[in-house]
Amino acid sequence: MADQPIRILASRAAAPIILQEVSRRRFLSLAAIAGGTAFLAACAGGSSTKPSAVATGGALEDALSIYSWGDYDAPDVLTAFTDELGPKITVDAFGSNEELISKLVAAKGTSGYDIIVPTGVFIPQMIQNDLLLKLNKDLIPNIQYMDAAYLGREWDPSNDYSICKAWGTTGFVYDKTVITRELKTWNDFLDAAQNEASGKTSVLDDPAEITGMYYWANGIDWNTTDTADIDACEDFIVNTLAPHIAAFDSYPGSSAIPQATQALVQVWNGDARQGIINSSDPDRWQWVLGSPATELWMDNWAISSTAPHPEAAHAFINYVLTPENALAELDWIGYHTGAKDIQATAEAEGLEMLDLVFFTPEQLATMKDGEVNDAQQRTVDIWNKAKAAAGA
Repeated sequence: MADQPIRILASRAAAPIILQEVSRRRFLSLAAIAGGTAFLAACAGGSSTKPSAVATGGALEDALSIYSWGDYDAPDVLTAFTDELGPKITVDAFGSNEELISKLVAAKGTSGYDIIVPTGVFIPQMIQNDLLLKLNKDLIPNIQYMDAAYLGREWDPSNDYSICKAWGTTGFVYDKTVITRELKTWNDFLDAAQNEASGKTSVLDDPAEITGMYYWANGIDWNTTDTADIDACEDFIVNTLAPHIAAFDSYPGSSAIPQATQALVQVWNGDARQGIINSSDPDRWQWVLGSPATELWMDNWAISSTAPHPEAAHAFINYVLTPENALAELDWIGYHTGAKDIQATAEAEGLEMLDLVFFTPEQLATMKDGEVNDAQQRTVDIWNKAKAAAGA
């Protein structure tokens, strides 16, 4: 893949890192490879993958394969790990949890991936289907640097299979040279999309985010399974909003924001931070945390049950949890990494735009986890119909 003009990484020839850039992340979107709810059926039927990896603290293997979200690790951290401990890292990228799960199931233990980065809500399914290796926490002593608030989550109460990598939320940015009034809420976003930003609006290329906007704006639980709610959402998104949408883009921080190709952009907080920092005129952009409600998600370090390099995988997770590496990761990806006292450290280091990384208790109270539930297929159908109506 050709290097991107924004945030170019080290030359592929100069470093043992292979990066594929894809749409950033989300946890209810269905990749085409999965097709509808097929991945759920595959998991429900049980995976043919059988755990085979084991880590005992022996010598590290000479390689490590990471399957993660696009542009989701600080290059300096990856190269430093190789320089200090030896294993050469290859990074491959997926666009959704469904794509991750489908690939692991289809590979039947031959994917070759070591570290994987699922979002929390999918972890119970992955455990039940033998897709994750139980961590040898004796090999990850640096978990001591994690804030307890980000451990012991409901999907893995004892952190036997996963450790927080990063968490974030959804909001939007707008170009103040195009939209001169102040936007504060999802209702404002939806109104501006139909008016000043008509034909210049970008939304995340993700089913749950597209429907989420409607639910959040109208005070409806975004995990609703009520048919009337879903029907009303479909009517608005497909028939009213979609004709005004110019792009479905899950990674606007790489181009749409820095290049000002859109005037109104739905975006995850870390990607918004990247885009604004990389803009030649950052003051033209205003970030807004979606209100009165929005989402909360957490991605997690985990190891494939058939990892060919389990010793190196444990060593890497332990390595990245050190305070200095957790801070480097935060600065690169723009998301809270769950480390103890990291906000004070980031402020002391003078990192930029920390209001897009750290949130007040009042803001946190407006964020809610998503669910995998019976409405998932309808959500995907609305996404497909919206893209068709927008001509995407």
